[in-house]
Amino acid sequence: MERERAVGVMSALWSVGAGLLLLLLWVRHRGLEAVLVHHRWVFVCFFLLPLSILFDIYYQLRAWAVWRLHSAPRQHAQRVRHIQEQVREWKKEGSKRYMCTGRPGWLTVSLRVGKYKKTHKNIMINLMDVLEVDSERQVVRVEPLVSMGQLTAHLNPMGWTIPVVPELDDLTVGGLIMGTGIESSSHIYGLFQHTCVAYELVLADGSLVRCSPTENSDLFYAVPWSCGTLGFLVAAEIKMIPAKKYVKIHYEPVRGLQKICEKFTEESKKKENSFVEGLLYSLDEAVIMTGVLTDEAEQSKINRIGNYYKPWFFKHVEKYLKADRTGVEYIPSRHYYHRHTRSIFWELQDIIPFGNNPVFRYLFGWMVPPKISLLKLTQGEAIRKLYEQHHVVQDMLVPMKSLEKSIQTFHVDLNVYPVWLCPFILPNNPGMVHPKGNETELYVDIGAYGEPKSKQFEARASMRQMEKFVRSVHGFQMLYADCYMTREEFWDMFDGSLYHKLREEMNCKDAFPEYPGAALQWLIHTPSSSSCVMVVLGCSRCPAQQLSSPGVASAGKLSIE
Repeated sequence: MERERAVGVMSALWSVGAGLLLLLLWVRHRGLEAVLVHHRWVFVCFFLLPLSILFDIYYQLRAWAVWRLHSAPRQHAQRVRHIQEQVREWKKEGSKRYMCTGRPGWLTVSLRVGKYKKTHKNIMINLMDVLEVDSERQVVRVEPLVSMGQLTAHLNPMGWTIPVVPELDDLTVGGLIMGTGIESSSHIYGLFQHTCVAYELVLADGSLVRCSPTENSDLFYAVPWSCGTLGFLVAAEIKMIPAKKYVKIHYEPVRGLQKICEKFTEESKKKENSFVEGLLYSLDEAVIMTGVLTDEAEQSKINRIGNYYKPWFFKHVEKYLKADRTGVEYIPSRHYYHRHTRSIFWELQDIIPFGNNPVFRYLFGWMVPPKISLLKLTQGEAIRKLYEQHHVVQDMLVPMKSLEKSIQTFHVDLNVYPVWLCPFILPNNPGMVHPKGNETELYVDIGAYGEPKSKQFEARASMRQMEKFVRSVHGFQMLYADCYMTREEFWDMFDGSLYHKLREEMNCKDAFPEYPGAALQWLIHTPSSSSCVMVVLGCSRCPAQQLSSPGVASAGKLSIE
């Protein structure tokens, strides 16, 4: 019996070995670059998915051990002092180079590696723990590299969550603050930055400063969207709200662009909706989803959409459109918060075309998705150029009143579907992003991720045309993505008055590059036409997005550094 088992094991090992040998011979015959470009799923499935699992196991075990030993709060002060010492050492060296975070560029949720890190002074920031959960104040204090997956896993068992949970697991607090983040609850709570009550930063002189709406308020409002050019974020305090077990979600197919915009606007204005989201599958076909938090559920309608063998969420939603029927489901809250993670919205279908096949999901779905950071680390120059010219990852934030016109513009210039619609309230706070008037206004994030089908699409020309439109309606572009605006156009879109005032007052000019001014080399590269500069701030979304530490911007979906 034992001998038969041993023979069976050896036979299996020989089979696996023979399979790997044949795979390696095939890769050698085709050429590694050809395989990575035209058959990338082979590399992703056989190498990146297993590596991604190992990454997850390591960070989950580390987070568990840190919390069980209560070491995070004790070590936090020591780690912050180490950051201050590095900044002071930079000053002693004569402040000859700009500073940036020392986190490797490939670790961020972005499709690009920032080359600026090779020429800047790298400040090592190893801050990735939950520091304190204050139930009385309903605030959680965290370090900047805490991810959304890590935070919800920590808070949900305690009966808490945060008001805005950007979808992808690997998006980090630092990226969502220094860049921005959004979720389908943002029509109530605003962007991720609007749920934060305080930040702690190490400034250019090495000092540690806390800022809030009532303490160093100018700095508090200037930090979001600043991409780490005002200081190094070392901690943040975020509001908490009571968590509930399920999200009761209602799916409603809508046809006709005008009806889609009317229905989406109507639902976005209803505060009784805990969540509002739209997926646009063509110019005149969409599914509008609304959800409410609840502790009760009809057992027959519970859908644990986050289980590895379940269909990708956007494909699941499309079934209601194809069947032309409404529906109601109860999704466990944490599954809902990270509903787009497994398919990286819909980007994974371009990497693993058969990834939503039931056989693949049941056999290998537990390994999905691959880490965006690993995808970036292993992408060659050919893939990078391919993505730049034939792939878009963009989130444009426009006033809700301009939704119909904006969708038409996306269709003409890009023709990428699905399109993500997410409403958010934009308060009239100081800082880089606020409504044109003096009152809070309802906006919408329009997200396009994929290969443009527009015949006239040309990356630079098409995106400049779209950026011009967004400026004309007083909208904003998420800065994790490619931005082709000139410096003047950039500051026409964003309000830089407070930002520039603080850079002057805090002596940031020698410490951090202006964003995105004279020191463009770390944020942008100049294309062949000298009339425009291309801001390469990340992808994120990828889309993400992993949003990362200070000096990083994010998409709510993906992050940049």
